[in-house]
Amino acid sequence: MTKFWMALAVSAATLISGPARAVEVSFRPIAPGVYAHVGDTGGRTYENEGLNANIGLVVTKDGAVLIDPGASFQSARQIAEAARKVSPQPIKWVINTGGQDHRWLGNGYFKAHGAEIIAHADAEADMKARAQEHLSGLKPVLKERLDGTEPAYATRWLQGPENKLEFGGVVIEVKHRHGGHTPGDSLVWLPQSGVMLTGDVVYVDRTLGLLPVSSTRAWLESFAVIDQIQPTVIVPGHGNVTDLATARKDTRDLLLALRRQMGKAVEQGTDLSAAVKGFDGAPFKHLQHADVWLPQLANLTYLEMERE
Repeated sequence: MTKFWMALAVSAATLISGPARAVEVSFRPIAPGVYAHVGDTGGRTYENEGLNANIGLVVTKDGAVLIDPGASFQSARQIAEAARKVSPQPIKWVINTGGQDHRWLGNGYFKAHGAEIIAHADAEADMKARAQEHLSGLKPVLKERLDGTEPAYATRWLQGPENKLEFGGVVIEVKHRHGGHTPGDSLVWLPQSGVMLTGDVVYVDRTLGLLPVSSTRAWLESFAVIDQIQPTVIVPGHGNVTDLATARKDTRDLLLALRRQMGKAVEQGTDLSAAVKGFDGAPFKHLQHADVWLPQLANLTYLEMERE
């Protein structure tokens, strides 16, 4: 990865980040043949059509590979139109990096257009268990913009921690360590360009999210893969295209602080309410939503570590 492409990646992220009045999918180059759309860092809205996450695109001589298809059939169509502005190559593969709605609910559009849908097998049960929950949550927000969206699952389920794929001369490594934000969370590593697309394993600029299906322990195991590889450019699940130092600061260090402080509280028998109030979130106050979300994260981490 040259300094030129790294500079271009940062510049592109700056241009396409931030809230918008209406969703406008726009892929910008971050490395030769690799592109990213940076979604809103706020919540799902009618205007952003639930597309408050980052999407990746890899263009090869034999077709394109999409990393995550958005949260609805209609936003998936806009993703496809934005991809055509980058390259006439059709999208042949869609890789789902996890079980959250914007990582897979747009599958139906691409499946109808002949794309192969790829996800890790650990995502299957989570997707099927929460599909209706996702749709029910999106409906009052997206209204008619959710029309046509139906759960469409992978046509190829990957197994095990390491899967080395190749398409159009491009090596695509899918790495899985039992998830994190969701059980199916996986990393997409492009060794030829030094780019890693992390899905929800990395959040920058905004506070990460924990769900009942999340595991902070597994999340840190997933992040350890990023630490080991040390990619030149990271496309996080949420926030601007970034580097390893920022990913560590905004995601890894927060997870470590949550587990360290809440683990100590559980060990000492500290009451849940007192433990949450005592969580020191000062190093993470720069993150969007920190004031509201950090107490929630402390609460959920305490309960998780109690179960451990």
